[in-house]
Amino acid sequence: MPNLKDIRIKISSVTTTRQVTSAMKMVSAAKFKKAHDNIVHIRPYVERLSEIILDLTSTLNDAASFEWSEEREVNKLLIVVVSSNRGLCAAFNTNVVKETERIINDQFKELYANNGIDVVTIGKQAEKQLKAHGYPVVKEYNDLHNSVTIDHVREISESIMNDFRNHKYDKVVLVYNEFVNTAVQNVRSEQFLPMQLPKIDADHSHAIDYIIEPDSFTFMEKVIPDALKVLFYRVILESLASEHGARMTSMHKATDNATEMIGDLKLIYNKARQGAITKEILEIVGGAEALKK
Repeated sequence: MPNLKDIRIKISSVTTTRQVTSAMKMVSAAKFKKAHDNIVHIRPYVERLSEIILDLTSTLNDAASFEWSEEREVNKLLIVVVSSNRGLCAAFNTNVVKETERIINDQFKELYANNGIDVVTIGKQAEKQLKAHGYPVVKEYNDLHNSVTIDHVREISESIMNDFRNHKYDKVVLVYNEFVNTAVQNVRSEQFLPMQLPKIDADHSHAIDYIIEPDSFTFMEKVIPDALKVLFYRVILESLASEHGARMTSMHKATDNATEMIGDLKLIYNKARQGAITKEILEIVGGAEALKK
């Protein structure tokens, strides 16, 4: 029969844990609302920006090229991994680390063997896990999560873009969680640089006839860098919304499990207490009968 004191200690411990997980769920829910609103607002903007680039690309000569879309032999690759600073968000961080390892070991195995891959992390969890697995993390931007603003994100994206422009890296890949809903986050890996311009269909007749000064090529040279920074900002917002959604769901499940466990422990406690009372009654009755004899 379990010790009553031990059961009471377990009930108290699980109750405290439930209070913590419930509080974390509410905090994540408040943060998630803001992050979700940001995603809802930026997605239409990014989609419209992509449509404008598609329309303008269709007006350019096939020979037109931009420094940000320059395809070259990949001798040095940069992988930017976006995770969180804190855990307790289910497989959110583990999934991006696994995807990063898959990319390195499957797609760029030979390049990795020749020390041709660098990793930049945004979030302590990815940095910790990738360093533990021996991958070359050359820089981390863990403080970004303390202040996710367009200006802060622009500084990071500009640094990465300058490294590409200066031929430090020939290709840049982003690995992050794309937000679907609070229970679902899709791990994505997409090429950031060189920028892949939209491919024009043969019957691309819906293009709008823009009036542009001085010309489309000059305008595109200005738009593409700004578009890259916006795309990078969207990735950070996608990851942030995914993180809070995953943590909110995880803490909700943890709170429900704690409630269920407390119920089971109380049932065990009541059974043990009833057994102890019955035993004491039997001992008293037995002692009384012995005195009579």
